[in-house]
Amino acid sequence: MNNARYLLAPGTQVREEDFGLLFYTMKGPRLYFIASGDLLDGSFFQGRHTLPEWARQKAGADPSSARRMEKVTGALCTLREKGVIREC
Repeated sequence: MNNARYLLAPGTQVREEDFGLLFYTMKGPRLYFIASGDLLDGSFFQGRHTLPEWARQKAGADPSSARRMEKVTGALCTLREKGVIREC
């Protein structure tokens, strides 16, 4: 899962919040949250970088926090299973 790159699924929008990201989907409508802090922003979902690559490049993020990376990876997996994002 760490080598995955992601795109927003059709009908999904993402908004940055203080706690992380808020996803809106048209199928529902439904809201999903990721408590990613400053690790992710909406541009991550352009399918250009894996999460480890992104964390290394992101200014202010602490890529050495294995626990934080595990939580975000799990949240991304859940969003993929629910059809909010897709792997590319």
